[in-house]
Amino acid sequence: MTDNRKETHLDLARLEAVIEPVVRAHGGEVVAVEWKQEPGGWVLRVFVEKAGSAEARAKTADASVSLELCAGVARDLSPALDVADAVPHRYSLEVSSPGVERPLRDARDYARFAGEKAKLRLREPVEGQKVLVGTLETPSQPGSVGVRDGSRLFVVPLDQVVSGRLVFEFGPAPKPKGGRAHGKATGDAAAVRKREQRAESGQGPEETSDS
Repeated sequence: MTDNRKETHLDLARLEAVIEPVVRAHGGEVVAVEWKQEPGGWVLRVFVEKAGSAEARAKTADASVSLELCAGVARDLSPALDVADAVPHRYSLEVSSPGVERPLRDARDYARFAGEKAKLRLREPVEGQKVLVGTLETPSQPGSVGVRDGSRLFVVPLDQVVSGRLVFEFGPAPKPKGGRAHGKATGDAAAVRKREQRAESGQGPEETSDS
């Protein structure tokens, strides 16, 4: 899961304990969680893929989930988060497939998507570059990732990677099907609407400053 402790004071372990069972119950597994303050307010984004995709090293198209799965997760996750009081701010919930430019979290992800194009942001420059774009390769050195840009192969320790994600290239292959469900757009998510109504009126446990 994405660690955003510098952005707010969420208890990530507690949040994960609420999110993961709900996602698993719908036949999915958590790819990443984002908690960000945007112009419209705080947004909690949960990216999910089909259960077993990581273990099977499934590619993006095979791992993507349907809109119905995302909507089901959003419907059940919102009241679960309310009951657990895991999020102290007013927020919007989004559940989606990670898409073709999915984040890369760890060594398993980099090995899983070897052969695909990716973009890495680094803590320290390598050969004068803090951003690398190229094809992922499995390096000979453990604890590192290889990125090939033309004839050059960059081998970077994983602890020097700030963030990484796949890069989608337009071509003959169609985009994989995926889905996104906003908590407020889920038709039977009464708990979501109730939370938003409380937030708009300044009532309820979520009346918290977004500072």
